Amino acid sequence: MIHPTKTLRFAARLRGGPGTSWLTALRIARREARRAKGRSALVIAMIALPVLALAFAAASYDMFNLRPAEQADRDMGAADARLLWESSGPVQQDPRGNGWSGNGTPYTEPRTESEIIAALPAGSRVIPSLESFADFRTASGIGTLTTRGLDIRDPLTAGLATLLDGRAPVSGGEVTISEKAAERLGAGIGDTVQNADRTKSWTVTGIVEFPSSLFDEVVFLPSAMPNGASSSGAATGWLWDAPGPVSWDQVKQLNQRGMVVFSREVLIHPPPASEAGMFVSTGVDAEAIGVGGLVAGLAILEIVLLAGPAFAVGARRRRRDLGLIAANGGTPAHLRRIVLADGVVLGTLGAVAGLVIGVAAAFATRQLMEVHLVNQRAGGYRAFPLALAGIAALAVGTGLLAALVPAFTAARGDVVAALTGRRGTVRSRKRWLVAGAALAAFGAAVTFVGARGTDINLVLAGLILGELGLVLCTPALVGLIARLGRVLPLAPRIALRDTARNRAASAPAIAAVMAAVAGSVALGVVLTADQQRNDAGYQAGLPDGYAFVQYQYRDPATGAQAAKSPDMDQVATTVRAAFPTVSTVPVTEVACPAGTPTDVYCGLSARLPAERECPWADDGGTLSADDQRKARQDPRCARYSGWSYIGFGAAVATPDALPGLTGATGDDLAKAQAALAAGGVVVGDARYVVDGKVTLEIYDSRQADGTVTQEERRNIPTIVVPAHVVTTGLPPHGGVVLSSAAVAAAKLTERPSGVVVANSRVPTTAEEDRLTAGLRELDQNLYVSVERGPQRGSDPTLLILAAAAGVITLGAAGIATGLAAADGRADLSTLAAVGASPGVRRRLSLSQSGVIAGLGTVLGVAAGLGVSAAVLYAYNQAGAGRWPAEPPYPVGVPWESLAVVAVVPLVAMLGAGLLTRSRLPIEARRAT
Repeated sequence: MIHPTKTLRFAARLRGGPGTSWLTALRIARREARRAKGRSALVIAMIALPVLALAFAAASYDMFNLRPAEQADRDMGAADARLLWESSGPVQQDPRGNGWSGNGTPYTEPRTESEIIAALPAGSRVIPSLESFADFRTASGIGTLTTRGLDIRDPLTAGLATLLDGRAPVSGGEVTISEKAAERLGAGIGDTVQNADRTKSWTVTGIVEFPSSLFDEVVFLPSAMPNGASSSGAATGWLWDAPGPVSWDQVKQLNQRGMVVFSREVLIHPPPASEAGMFVSTGVDAEAIGVGGLVAGLAILEIVLLAGPAFAVGARRRRRDLGLIAANGGTPAHLRRIVLADGVVLGTLGAVAGLVIGVAAAFATRQLMEVHLVNQRAGGYRAFPLALAGIAALAVGTGLLAALVPAFTAARGDVVAALTGRRGTVRSRKRWLVAGAALAAFGAAVTFVGARGTDINLVLAGLILGELGLVLCTPALVGLIARLGRVLPLAPRIALRDTARNRAASAPAIAAVMAAVAGSVALGVVLTADQQRNDAGYQAGLPDGYAFVQYQYRDPATGAQAAKSPDMDQVATTVRAAFPTVSTVPVTEVACPAGTPTDVYCGLSARLPAERECPWADDGGTLSADDQRKARQDPRCARYSGWSYIGFGAAVATPDALPGLTGATGDDLAKAQAALAAGGVVVGDARYVVDGKVTLEIYDSRQADGTVTQEERRNIPTIVVPAHVVTTGLPPHGGVVLSSAAVAAAKLTERPSGVVVANSRVPTTAEEDRLTAGLRELDQNLYVSVERGPQRGSDPTLLILAAAAGVITLGAAGIATGLAAADGRADLSTLAAVGASPGVRRRLSLSQSGVIAGLGTVLGVAAGLGVSAAVLYAYNQAGAGRWPAEPPYPVGVPWESLAVVAVVPLVAMLGAGLLTRSRLPIEARRAT
């Protein structure tokens, strides 16, 4: 509270002109911030919280957004360029190395160093840089790790690889390994690592790191790469130490010889877009800009709503001071400037605090993000100064916006009511309720129109209008809920009535929680929809956690054909010893009749009736927009083709193998087993079945030389067998499960293929390594694949945003409750004066927190679901005309996210109850 004498002096200075009055208002705001330290701290925290999250995101983005020179170091070390000799004919490439194409014959054997040097300018030097995979003995058994062939002693590798400890390999019997590889292999410097069959071993001489890939890596000298390492394609490269910078013209000249060149000079100084040929960008990524604008717009709205209750409480606490200034000649404009000055001062302090803490948190968590989220090193410690300046300006600007309504409210306040301490108007005007409901409805309509037309700007405008409409409706909702107080105990009854009486402060506090919860719920819906969409596009080969142990008759390393498969009973015994196995069922595969040459492939596959084939099936990547729309409307083309993690051909199985192969259940399983027992087949696509039967093509690779033409396909012999379409579980991988009778009818034979393993849970990586080791003891051509479901994305952006939204939600609830408690301190004094027990204060604080956080959470859930539904609908509309059709984003309720959000009021109430002192304050009013 300002002393009356100083009030007169301030009032005189406020009348000295706009410049003087603003300086005086800022001085008053600074003095008030120092006097009311607790309230000022809460206000600063309310503003700083979203600023902290934005600063953390900006600094983290800048650290992991590599500069061209940094990207060049990661790609090519200290070399001037990295090159691949891919083709015998000319190629075209993207200047930045993101793609290439060519019409020549791809090389299947690597070019020699002498051939490379002969094609380059005089004075050039090259060293090989190879990459592949190999199986090693791990701490648990056998596992596949990435292998690199690179002489890390050479100065050209500086930046590409970093030796953390020990020394580099100097002979073929030595390797360096990454830290994650050391954990998986159970080896350190001086230890020995072995290949899968224990025929070779290498001594670990050091720990190495590739900043661009923090995974398990084993580094050899290029000449000592283990057998089976790839020696063609993108896995074989050369680091080129050129006589000078490699220009774009030189790159194009080497492209004519079939070389793909990634140049440091071109990466740092890219050519004009007109020089990029077929790889030129078609324009700005409108979708990315739209999403960025949407996020930025909602962030501004959220900061305004978060800061609003702070200034509302500040104006409420200073009603008497503002009344004294008005009584001594202060005009409404002067009063507005005083409250707005609070926005400037506290907004600046909140921005500074948020920026400092956010950047410090980003720096502190950089290493954790590198190792556990991004799996690569950041470019350095930097903080994106331009973005931080924008965030600071945004914080101060939104602080002013948040103070705008309290400023105009204070300027129109009743001077007599302010000086006498009366509450003033406590009823909500009906026109605000009507305006709020109309604004919310209009915002919903605008959002729907924007989503239909995939106009992100309209979506953003509609969402902001809708949330502002809910904010205008909040005071009326508070009044309605307050009527329930008459049937409640003392503390919640006081809390509800006080919330209704102080709507100028409570409504913005509820709106703050609503904004934070809405953001958290919306992100939860988007994350859930994205994962569900990813899952919908994934075609599982087996039920989750099941495995398939497959025998490969042709050795992938040597190409030799195996004469005989191992005993599958022994394979099943080995599996049960390593995996949490429930059952194992052997399956077979189609084979050629006896006497057929070993290089001939035979098979059986279901034929799709000609009248059911999609007319555009072979033109998916070249269709015009009009043809894509026609394909989307054609029911023959509606089926989406996903991908599968487990890989094995059409299985020949007995009826008891169907539960493990398809996961079918109930009557569907019984009918499928009956179809196999009757000599038929089981399929997963009803389009193949005509009158309860399927036509099987009998394929022999000698029927055609290369690709089968339509004429040749019509001449392929066929048989017709009974069929059942499974409708539960999974469709059979490969499209069909065959019976032995169907194979015999085609005059083909069977041979053991592997074992289907039903597990009680998903096996761990260590268990998989242990099983692989046991299988290799039986036969080197046995491999295991575990169905682990769709792969999760590695981009941490949405997860970071979701975590930030959760923190803001809890912080907003807690701070808003604290502000409400600060505003109600006088009421607590009154309670103490009339003899209320000390515990009343704790129960009252708990009840106030429940009212604010509870109502804000309910409104936030509704707003968040509306926001996310509109955005996802817009994305689905954008892809509605594309073909082949991709799975749409499902619009649903993320129950897990809502369960977390539902805890917010409970956490806020618990925190208020634990952190509030029971002793009631007794305040003496200062004489005036």
